[in-house]
Amino acid sequence: MANSIFQKIYTKLEAITKATVTLRAAGVSNDELAQVAGRLAQVVKIKNDLVTLQVFAGTEGIPTNAEVHFFGEPPALNVSEELSGRFFNAYGNPIDGGPKVEGERRFIGGPSVNPYKRKQPSELIPTGIAGIDLNNTLVSGQKIPFFADPDQPYNQVMADVALRADVDKIILGGMGLSNDDYLYFRQKFEDAGALNKIISFVNTTEEPPVERLLIPDMALTAAEYFAVDKNQKVLVLLTDMTLYADALSIVSNRMDQIPSKDSMPGSLYSDLAKIYEKAVQLPSGGSITIIAVTTLNDGDITHAIPDNTGYITEGQLFLRKDTDTGKIIVDPFRSLSRLKQLVIGKKTREDHAQVMNTGVRLFADAANAKTKLENGFDLSDYDLRCLDYAKEYSNKLLSIDVNIKIDQMLDTGWALFKKYFRPEELGIKQSLVDKYWDNA
Repeated sequence: MANSIFQKIYTKLEAITKATVTLRAAGVSNDELAQVAGRLAQVVKIKNDLVTLQVFAGTEGIPTNAEVHFFGEPPALNVSEELSGRFFNAYGNPIDGGPKVEGERRFIGGPSVNPYKRKQPSELIPTGIAGIDLNNTLVSGQKIPFFADPDQPYNQVMADVALRADVDKIILGGMGLSNDDYLYFRQKFEDAGALNKIISFVNTTEEPPVERLLIPDMALTAAEYFAVDKNQKVLVLLTDMTLYADALSIVSNRMDQIPSKDSMPGSLYSDLAKIYEKAVQLPSGGSITIIAVTTLNDGDITHAIPDNTGYITEGQLFLRKDTDTGKIIVDPFRSLSRLKQLVIGKKTREDHAQVMNTGVRLFADAANAKTKLENGFDLSDYDLRCLDYAKEYSNKLLSIDVNIKIDQMLDTGWALFKKYFRPEELGIKQSLVDKYWDNA
C-alpha cells in the first residue's frame, strides 16, 4: 500500500451509519483505501469534498472524532512469478510466513478483456472426473459453477479438479473458508507437490465477512497477469460465491439500501457478472477459466444467487448424492456445459457425443423404471437391465471419485452398453458400433 506517513489525518466525522462514515476531505479518489479508528475502509462515494467510506468491520464504537487517514490508492496486488506457491489474505498480504511479494503493482477490479480481443474457446480442460469430462466437458475460457448443498464435499472436488487439470496456473479464491477447509487445501496442494503452480487468496470464517468482496478481484488480477502477460492457461477456483453474495447483502443492509429478491442487493447480477466475465480465451494462447461453487439452500436453484448465476455462466455442474450407490455424483440431468460441443469429437474421440447421449438416455430410462417400481407397476426385462446398468454407470462414470482419462471413460461406457444391452437398443451409429463394440 502507498506510504501514508506524510498524509493528512482527519479527525472530524460528519455522519456515521452501520457500515459507513462520512467526512470532508480533499484529494481523495474513488475506491481508495483508508483507516478509520484503526479499521480498514474504502471510499464508496464522493460528492464535492464530502467523502463516504465503507468500514469493512462495521462502525460500532467509532466516535465522531476518530482518526481517519487515506492510503492514496485503491486495493492493489504486486504481480510477478513470486506469487506462485503462496497463500495471501484479502488484501494480498502473505499469510504463509513467507516474504512480501515484489513486482509490478496493479489495481484490482479493472474491466474485463475487450470482446474484440477474445477468441472462441476451443481447448479441452480435462479434470479426470467422468461426470464432467464425459458429459459436461470443460473448455478453456469457460465460466461455470458447481451447484451443491452445503453438506456436500465441493471443496474436495475443487481441489481434485485443481490438481488434475492440465493448466499452467491454478488460482484459488477462498471466501468464508473454515480453518479446516483452508488447512485441507493447503495440505492437499503441498502433498501433491503442486504448490509451485498454485496461488491462493483466502478469507476465513474468523475474518470480517465484508473482506470476502476483495477475494475474487485479487484472484482475477493475478490470473490476468499470468494469462495476458505470460500467455499461460489459468484456472480460477472460487468458493463459495454464496458467501460472497451474503457479504454483498451485509454491506447493502448496513448502507440502508432497499433489498431485492431474497434480501440480495439490486446490483447482484452486475456484481456477479463483473467477476465471471473475466473468463477469456486470448488469441495469444493465454486463457482464464473460472470454476466457482454456489452453495444452495435445500437444493433451491430459484434463489437469487443461483438464479442470477445461471444467466451469466455457461452452464452448471450439479452435485447430488445418488440414492442407489450412496456416492456424490455429477447429476447428468441438471448439469450442463454450453461450450462442450466446441471440443467433443474435435479434441476427443469420434464416438464421444454418441456414448455421452446414449449413456444419459439409458440412465433416464432407469429413472423411469424406478418410478414404475415405486408405483407398483410390473417391470419389463429392459427396465430391470436399465436399473442394473444405472448402478454401474453411477458408480463407474458419474461418481466424483472416478479419476480416469477420457478414452477410458468412453471404453467404460461401451463395456456397460455391451454388458446390459443389445446394439440395436443403443441408437448409436452402426459404423461406431462396428468399430468399438467388439473392443468393449
